[in-house]
Amino acid sequence: MPEVNVEINGRKYRMACEEGQQGHLIGLAERFNTHVEGLKGAVGEIGDNRLTVMAGIAVLDELSEAERRIKALEAQVAELSQAGQDIAAELESTEAQFAAKLSEAAKALEGVADALDETVPLP
Repeated sequence: MPEVNVEINGRKYRMACEEGQQGHLIGLAERFNTHVEGLKGAVGEIGDNRLTVMAGIAVLDELSEAERRIKALEAQVAELSQAGQDIAAELESTEAQFAAKLSEAAKALEGVADALDETVPLP
């Protein structure tokens, strides 16, 4: 199993990961370190453990917000999908009604044509 070295809050950590995931793990560590460094800049030196816990909670807060937004978007997608199905059903119904009216009009025109044929002799 491959190992990578990452740095969080100025400390190096050796971590194992699955083959091919080294770059991803390094990117995640860099992103987490950005949170730690941002908090350190905002609150100062408050101790490594406390700083790491605060950064972890901040990341989980972002994750929680992203999950909430995903659920809201999924609900919107479901609503829009249902609206699309409703519109498709309405269109199908309208097309069927139009076809029925067109068929009635064609029959009426055939009746008129037949009546004209009966009243006007062909040369």
